[in-house]
Amino acid sequence: MQKKYIVRLTDSEREVCQQVIRKLKGASQKVCRAQMLLKADTDGPAWTDAQTADAFSCRTKTIENVRQRFVELGFEETLNRKRSQTAGAKKLLNGGEEAKVIAMRLGTPPDGYGKWTLRLLARKVVETISHETVRQMLKKKSHE
Repeated sequence: MQKKYIVRLTDSEREVCQQVIRKLKGASQKVCRAQMLLKADTDGPAWTDAQTADAFSCRTKTIENVRQRFVELGFEETLNRKRSQTAGAKKLLNGGEEAKVIAMRLGTPPDGYGKWTLRLLARKVVETISHETVRQMLKKKSHE
């Protein structure tokens, strides 16, 4: 099957990859990606995805993803693998709401309640959040 994403490293990119491997500089994934790029280089060894996957004990899809990232995003982005700005869950509570929860938690509970519960705090601050969100926020803030 014809490869859709062809890796062609320049001499300087090849040198950077070799330095990363030689010095084991950076995270282990970075070193592994540098090795994968060198092996997938059509001007170099030009290993197949299956050969590369066997050599690095990973799936062929991983090799395909590295090649695709190289073609679409470039060498630096592929080697260093920056996390996406949109990755991860969005915060459900903003700073003002967090401060409100903490202030309520430290204050006296409403009439008829002996203490603040997570569900009560969630209902009093914002209707759309769960008690689990309040618990996680309070736990995180207690460690800061």
